[in-house]
Amino acid sequence: MIIGSAVLSVALLGISNFFQSTLRTSGITQSLVQGDYLLEEGMETMKLFRDTGYTNYFKNMSTTTTYYLTWNGTTWATTTTNTFIDGKFERKFTLTDVKRDANSDISSSGTYDPDIKLVTMSVAWSSPIAGTTTRAVKAYVVNIFNN
Repeated sequence: MIIGSAVLSVALLGISNFFQSTLRTSGITQSLVQGDYLLEEGMETMKLFRDTGYTNYFKNMSTTTTYYLTWNGTTWATTTTNTFIDGKFERKFTLTDVKRDANSDISSSGTYDPDIKLVTMSVAWSSPIAGTTTRAVKAYVVNIFNN
């Protein structure tokens, strides 16, 4: 009876540890998926800014400032005040001027092109299990509508 109880206890402990590690992994995966969706949403917002007024948004923004996105229930806006999404995720973006060489190719030196910016969007969050995780994506935003 004692041996049977010991074997059953060890088996139940193993199953319990398995479920606990599965829940921990599931939480990490959930944060990764949420972070990726926030990155995608941020880049879609950059496209919305481009489509509704490149000049109003990108030409007036500094390339030395870190910006954050805010949603007021109807429209997106930018702010320089750090905002956290769900009290956990920090989403921010920066802009970089783009230059073109003599062949009109993007290069590190050459003539400044005011109708294109490099957007770097990043999302960071912390968890006690995985530590701090940061995801980032870069994309060029071009004034295709001349607005």
